[in-house]
Amino acid sequence: MLSNTAKNDRMLLHKEFRLLLESTQISVSHGFVQHGNTSCLVHSLAVAWYSLRLARFLHLSVSETELLRGALLHDYFLYDWHLPHGAKFHGFRHPFIALRNAQQCCNLSPKEENIIQRHMFPLVPLPPLCREAILVCIIDKACGLFETFRGEYRRFRWVSAVIAEA
Repeated sequence: MLSNTAKNDRMLLHKEFRLLLESTQISVSHGFVQHGNTSCLVHSLAVAWYSLRLARFLHLSVSETELLRGALLHDYFLYDWHLPHGAKFHGFRHPFIALRNAQQCCNLSPKEENIIQRHMFPLVPLPPLCREAILVCIIDKACGLFETFRGEYRRFRWVSAVIAEA
């Protein structure tokens, strides 16, 4: 059973996700595998959810909207990095590609840009500069490990149905 705070967080995540579904091509990323069998879209939703939940757990003051939008767009690179033409230096390049793609369809705040561009620290030696970006950077690594070694998020099985509705 979710607490009231968790229910409110889930509603906020769904709201921001639906807004991005309307204004971006984020649904395309559901067709690309990120880690293990997890799609890039589900990975981004997981990073958004767990970043917000960690902020709550640590009692950090954050901008929930900027945190969620930045996390949802942090891997908005829109290609399959497992294919030979997409894999060359993917780990180093994709934050900048994701930022460029997001800037083309969204009015991003400086925090959102920082989250997207700096989530690959320390591989890309640009450290995150705000709490929101630090949370996403940490949770991105944790989610990547979970997806690689454990597999499926039961919490995000609803994603395919929402995309089909859009």
